[in-house]
Amino acid sequence: MAPPNKLAPYKKSVAGSLLAAREAIMAPIRPLLREANVTEQQWRVLRVLSDEGPLGIAELAEEAMLHGPSVTRILKELVDRKLVARKLDKTDRRRSIVAITAEGQDVIDHTAAFTLVLINNYVAAFGQERLQTLLSELAAFSEVLAEFAPSESKGE
Repeated sequence: MAPPNKLAPYKKSVAGSLLAAREAIMAPIRPLLREANVTEQQWRVLRVLSDEGPLGIAELAEEAMLHGPSVTRILKELVDRKLVARKLDKTDRRRSIVAITAEGQDVIDHTAAFTLVLINNYVAAFGQERLQTLLSELAAFSEVLAEFAPSESKGE
């Protein structure tokens, strides 16, 4: 396929197609997050902490695919609501470690019970093999595109 000599209409572009797919996934999940009184970004932070365990803020930001200043703002609210706990790293007192609390895990567990039904419906509609292929291709695509990122977003 030859490189394009003009931009595709946005809805048919890679960015537009990925955004449309994300929207299709998230639209039915948003009411569940509203019911749990968490934003999408807060949900991502809670999910990452639930999946990965305690993390430093920089690692949390990377895993949740959020900017550091956004994570700092999100954590303030989550700490105030006692959904996460923040403490100083014993080996580096300049670094904070964040962990999900039992209350935060309850939010994950309650919401996951409903989101799993949606995810299973997505798999049934699209097909397990097709979904695995899509996920593999998206991971490969992201890896290839990482080389085009500006050096400041590569952690250099």
